[in-house]
Amino acid sequence: MTEAGLMREIMIALSADGHAVFRANVGLFFTKDGRPARTGLPVGFSDLFGFRRDDARAFFLEVKTATGRATLDQRRFLLAMQNRGAITGIVRSVDEARSLLAGHVLRNSHHRL
Repeated sequence: MTEAGLMREIMIALSADGHAVFRANVGLFFTKDGRPARTGLPVGFSDLFGFRRDDARAFFLEVKTATGRATLDQRRFLLAMQNRGAITGIVRSVDEARSLLAGHVLRNSHHRL
């Protein structure tokens, strides 16, 4: 499955669970006259973000395929949000996203920031 497909599945599942979840599209594009322009979000901003159903606690999820790796900027962003009290993590499935929002620590080393 592609990362985009996995993001859609996670968004649908978390929304069905009652969480507010949004997708952040970040990147570089070029205007008609060829000038580069970036979206307004910080470098490394997570793929998905939102608010947990029960307590409205903010969450930031970096979605990766089984072999995908988070960039240094993505890990730094997650750590900065975690230090501010948000739920953060690198998730590779709907089950992992649900577990993270349920308060479970993801134990696999590829989830550590």
